[in-house]
Amino acid sequence: MPPSATAPVDSPQPSAPQPTGGVDRFFKISERGSTVGRELRGGFATFFAMAYIIVLNPIILGSAKDMYGNQLDNGQLVTATVLSAAFSTLLMGVIGNVPIALAAGLGVNTVVALQLAPRMSWPDAMGMVVLAGIVVMLLVATGLRERVMNAVPRSLRKGIAIGIGLFILLIGLVDSGFVSRIPDAAMTTVPLQLGGDGHLTGWPILVFVLGALLTLALIVRKVPGAILISIIAMTVVALVIDAVAGLPEGAWGLTTPSWPGNPVSAPDFGLLGEVSLFGGFGKVGLLTGILFVFTVLLSCFFDAMGTILGVGDEA
Repeated sequence: MPPSATAPVDSPQPSAPQPTGGVDRFFKISERGSTVGRELRGGFATFFAMAYIIVLNPIILGSAKDMYGNQLDNGQLVTATVLSAAFSTLLMGVIGNVPIALAAGLGVNTVVALQLAPRMSWPDAMGMVVLAGIVVMLLVATGLRERVMNAVPRSLRKGIAIGIGLFILLIGLVDSGFVSRIPDAAMTTVPLQLGGDGHLTGWPILVFVLGALLTLALIVRKVPGAILISIIAMTVVALVIDAVAGLPEGAWGLTTPSWPGNPVSAPDFGLLGEVSLFGGFGKVGLLTGILFVFTVLLSCFFDAMGTILGVGDEA
């Protein structure tokens, strides 16, 4: 007798996990294979990884002067940095339903501090940033942004992000005193040398090197908040060195380390609304103003594109 054939029996498929509450249901946490607890831990880790911008953004923007010699208040910059990050991240989560946090970028603030502010007032410079943001919003609304992203080769996308990172690295090396300019008589060329006179000497450079090595070690070991931990640790070291060695004013570059007089204070909203959309064009001219807006637009566009691609690859 031929062997009897039996029909294959399908094994029962595991049922999709059911949402445990309104938050879970709205953000589709269980549906995406995660849990509320895991997302909370991820949120804290993301905060510590990005919190360095609360320190660096005020330092970079607060150290620059506009064409009238005005400087932005650090307290107001901290408030603006935190509010913009919180508001944009909430929009990304509530409207976009995507677990990506947003904050000010080091590429954009460096362009504003070094290129825009010296040629116009601070409200004018912020107006240029707002105009660039409006253009980005229009590109997103029309779908052109996605088309441009898909048209740019992947290697070029990463190269642009790396180039922006190297630009920020060079600024950090110069501001720390690790390298310095050797301008010619006409002030046209900018070759670099190690230290101020071709030698790496002094406490600030030592603190910079230790901070860079500590940051690298923590990142390699995948410690959450590696940059923030390094900033806090090296700030304490710099405070001790400055108190013991008594370094002259300006030896630390952008910011002289000092103990905070009042660690807790109410937020200062003085910068809110301090924007002049078209005032910058009167200072630098229409063509130059358009080029400035385009420069900020490129920095925002490709910096964000490289970051999102990098985060997406890791997800």
